[in-house]
Amino acid sequence: MKGLFFEDNLVCPSKVVCIARNYVEHIKELNNEQPGNITLFIKPNSSVSTQLFLPNFGECHYEAEISFLVKDGDFVGVGFGIDLTLRDVQSALKDKGLPWEKAKAFDNAAVFSDFVAIDKDDVDKLGIELYINDQLKQKGDVSLMINKPYEILNEAKKYFSFCDYDVLMTGTPKGVGRFNRGDRFLGRILLNDKAIIEKEWNVR
Repeated sequence: MKGLFFEDNLVCPSKVVCIARNYVEHIKELNNEQPGNITLFIKPNSSVSTQLFLPNFGECHYEAEISFLVKDGDFVGVGFGIDLTLRDVQSALKDKGLPWEKAKAFDNAAVFSDFVAIDKDDVDKLGIELYINDQLKQKGDVSLMINKPYEILNEAKKYFSFCDYDVLMTGTPKGVGRFNRGDRFLGRILLNDKAIIEKEWNVR
């Protein structure tokens, strides 16, 4: 089982639960329709990584996301997550009305920083920033989400049992795109506009 660090302790999520299309401007940039309800998909434990790898296949895009650890059915930690997506594979499968796990759930497709403890009263005060090679590429916060984190969690719990330390990803703001080996990523999670997590990756 692949693991993550939460408050300096190794934890192993059984899965990562994700929401599709949760920021209006991101929906527009991909020319997608706004979903009428919460649309969820899962990445397996084999997709979890603390390193950022560019796959040798497909047109891979980064999608930065505010991510939460779930324990006893509630949020206990927050981290910076990158939902890697094979955009060309996803588009081809979507056009045929087929499932797109190949585009989202491949090995190392869910990249995470360490996680820190979060108070439930602070969940709606969180924001996110992603810089690539010192250029700001993505910026957003919970106020811009169509569905807020607890709405997503409560909907997901209707269908999925959450094991302790499973991860919930909450969607990506506009600014997704391709990247290259050797690029420098800097991800930040903000609380009341102050960084509480800062993580750097060099794309391998």
